[in-house]
Amino acid sequence: MRAIEITEPRKLTEIKISAPSPPVGNEVLVKTHSVGICGTDASSYLGKFPFFDYPRIPGHELGVEVMAIGEKVTKVKVGDRCSVEPYMQCGDCYACRKGTTNCCEKMNVIGVMSDGGLCEQFLINEDKLHPSSLLSYEQLALVETLAIGCHAVNRLGLNQEDHVLIIGVGPIGLSALEFVKLTGAKITVMDMMEQRIEFCNKHYTIDSCITVSPDKDLIGEVQKLTNGDRFSAVIDATGNSRSMASALSYVAQAGRLLYLGVTTDNIIFPHPMLHRPEVTLMASRNALSEEFVQIIAFLEEGEIDTKPWITHRLAFDDVVEKFESVIDPSANTLKAIISL
Repeated sequence: MRAIEITEPRKLTEIKISAPSPPVGNEVLVKTHSVGICGTDASSYLGKFPFFDYPRIPGHELGVEVMAIGEKVTKVKVGDRCSVEPYMQCGDCYACRKGTTNCCEKMNVIGVMSDGGLCEQFLINEDKLHPSSLLSYEQLALVETLAIGCHAVNRLGLNQEDHVLIIGVGPIGLSALEFVKLTGAKITVMDMMEQRIEFCNKHYTIDSCITVSPDKDLIGEVQKLTNGDRFSAVIDATGNSRSMASALSYVAQAGRLLYLGVTTDNIIFPHPMLHRPEVTLMASRNALSEEFVQIIAFLEEGEIDTKPWITHRLAFDDVVEKFESVIDPSANTLKAIISL
C-alpha cells in the first residue's frame, strides 16, 4: 500500500507499507480521499514543529470513506463519508478525567505523534469518525482546521459586545474568524500579507483591518480603531514569538489574549504589560469531540462556507515533487488539499 512520509526535515518519500488487517471490535477501516495541508504539516516538514518525530506519515486533516467495520461498530456503516478527529487520548490523566480531553497529558495526534492518513487506507476507532451524508470529502478534511478555531472561540466566551482582533488570517486565523462571526462580536483582522487582508474583505463582513508594515504605528492604529480602549479580546494565530509578545499591547483593560499559534521560541514581554491591565492570558489546543459535531452541522446548514479557502490542490502522485512549492510563502497558498 502506498504512503508518503516525512523522512527527515525537508525530505518527503513515497513508501510502501503493509495493508491494514481487517477491523475488529470498535475498529473501522477507512480509505483516505482528501488530506488538508496545514501549518503543522509545513512546520514538521521544515523541522520546526516541537511535537514531531521522524520518520512520520503525516495527515491529520482528513476526509475518509468507511470500507469495513468491526463487529461492535454502531456509529458508522460501510460507504459513509467521515471527518476524522485525529486526537487520541489516554482517558486516565487529569485532563481526561476533567473532560478537557483536547489537552490530554499523553496526547497522540495522528499524523504528528504517530503515523497519519497520507496513505491509501488505515484503521481507526469508530468514536474518532464523524459522518455526514451531505458534505464532500474536501469539506470533511477541513473540519479539523475549523475545530481549532471553534475551540478557541468557545474558550473566550465572546458576545456581541466584544471587539475582537485576530492577528494572522491564514487558515487557523480564518477558522477563528468563522466562529467569532457567529457570536456577533465586532471584528478587526491584522496581517502583514495584503492578499490575506483582501481575502477577508472579499469573503467576510469585517469591521476593520490592519496591514502590518515596518513603518506603521500599530498601537496608534489600534487606539484609533477602538476609541482608545484597545480590544476586549485578541487572538494571535501567527505562531510568531514577536507578534505574540506585542499582542499584549493591543488588549483592553481586563481583556483576554489567546495564543492560537504555536512557537518553539520564548515569548518575552515586561510583566507590567500583563499585570497592569489585568489581562487574562490563554492558550488553546486541539478541540473537543462535540465541537466536530457542531462544525459539521454548521457546514451542512450553510452557516460556514469553506469553498473560497482552497487555493491549491495536489494529486497524491505530485506530493513529493510539489509539496515544498505549495508551502512556500511566494505561492500565496491559503489552503491546499491532497486528493488520493
